[in-house]
Amino acid sequence: MSLATGFGSADDSPGLLLWQVTNHWQAAQRAALKPYGLTHVQFVLLASLTWLQAESAPAPVTQRRLAEHAATDPMMTSQVLRTLEARGLVTRLPHPHDARARAVTTTPEGAALADRATTVVEACDADFFSPLSAEVALFTQALRTLRPT
Repeated sequence: MSLATGFGSADDSPGLLLWQVTNHWQAAQRAALKPYGLTHVQFVLLASLTWLQAESAPAPVTQRRLAEHAATDPMMTSQVLRTLEARGLVTRLPHPHDARARAVTTTPEGAALADRATTVVEACDADFFSPLSAEVALFTQALRTLRPT
């Protein structure tokens, strides 16, 4: 029995290729972040929060805004933030103007860790994507096209 596919080869399937490349990239990121005691999602949320705080200061960043920026599930975002809070890397306080929202901020330790980890993550990305050389900008643009709005 053959598979009902429109592709002559598995290597012609963009979905399968994306799956394989994503798994390889995630493994590289896990290895890069291991010395910092961060999972990749913890890093993304910590770095995104640090970025958003600088961008929107003095307005507080809500958990919802952070989840939207990182394209993460709001419930998972809340769970990860609780873990980061327990480690003293973020604070989660009642929002000053919205009783339903939580205002999240990085602690000085969290911001410093995000900064150190960003350097390692960007170096990992540079190494991982180096085979694309000059085409990396085109690849990045293609990813922006596929990113949900």
